[in-house]
Amino acid sequence: MFAERLERARKAAGLSMNALASEVGLSANAIKKYEHGTTMPSSSNLLKLAKALDVRSEYFFRPTKVKLEGVEYRKRASTPKKVLDRINGDVLDQAERWQELLELYPDSVKPIPEFALPDELPEQIFSLEQAEDLAIQMRHAWELGLNPIHDMIDTLEAKGVMIITTDVETDKKFDGLAGKIGSTPVVVISTAQSGDRQRFTLAHELGHLVVHGRLAEGIDEEKACNAFAGAFLLPTQSLIEHLGEKRRHIEPRELLMLKHEYGISMLAALFRAGQCGIITPATQKNLFMLFSKNGWRTEEPGKAYPHESTYLHKQLVYRALGEEYIGESKAAELLGMSVSSFRKERKLEVPTQAQLAQEASRAAAAN
Repeated sequence: MFAERLERARKAAGLSMNALASEVGLSANAIKKYEHGTTMPSSSNLLKLAKALDVRSEYFFRPTKVKLEGVEYRKRASTPKKVLDRINGDVLDQAERWQELLELYPDSVKPIPEFALPDELPEQIFSLEQAEDLAIQMRHAWELGLNPIHDMIDTLEAKGVMIITTDVETDKKFDGLAGKIGSTPVVVISTAQSGDRQRFTLAHELGHLVVHGRLAEGIDEEKACNAFAGAFLLPTQSLIEHLGEKRRHIEPRELLMLKHEYGISMLAALFRAGQCGIITPATQKNLFMLFSKNGWRTEEPGKAYPHESTYLHKQLVYRALGEEYIGESKAAELLGMSVSSFRKERKLEVPTQAQLAQEASRAAAAN
């Protein structure tokens, strides 16, 4: 148990054995023995390891319960393995705290619903257009209509999808990943991504849950999920209402307004306009060239679309505390906080900027 958790925490911190050894004043060989399970650290060294890896000492002895299965990354080909190790460690830690929290609720209480797809979905999909149709079927089954979905995270969580956000620094080379814990779908998004990109990742991963096992031979699943995501965020009928059925040209400002109304990037909205036949391939190509010329493929103009956040885990921790399923110490552990910090948060004590600066100064001096 300890050996596995030490290795995971070290990789999650992005440290080599030598780097961790230097941090805690031990030899790399000592760290290697700890991770191989041949020796255990003393109490003082355990505390040093916990501090260096920014975890509570209890972390090392938490039973490993969670296995994330069927993991698929949405990443760039250049994403280093070291970064993926850090992400994996962070995600598993959060998933374990999620799972432990749910197990602390009595059997008579179901804090989150079970994920289930509608029965009326087609058994097989033969084209990308059908993948778009499937997105509209999902909207209707979930009673979303054709209006903008203002909170994708809340929408998916309400249907039983576990959403985890990771703030591991990735230099924007990682968009997200999807997997399962038992029968519960898990989708991970990066806080480094823009809000519209987070939303597309969420819709794309929902697409995987919906189309998997339904695609006819020769239909690329990634392309099908992109088609699904675009239609789920910005339905054809809604796009036509905004742009019209046929256009000779689309003003970039129109795409920017669509971005902020529907939470989809300008580039993705432009793709949708082509998919829906509103503009010709030639017009779409000219607009793509305009995007490239202005650097909008890298950074779109105008105000950024706001990030999405998940509050469900914290909300359920406080609910468990209020119902006396857990105490303060366990609540703090589940939230990855110190007990003192949790108590301040529980009392709604908001630290001033001066207090935050003092805490940062003390922490720097201690290091």
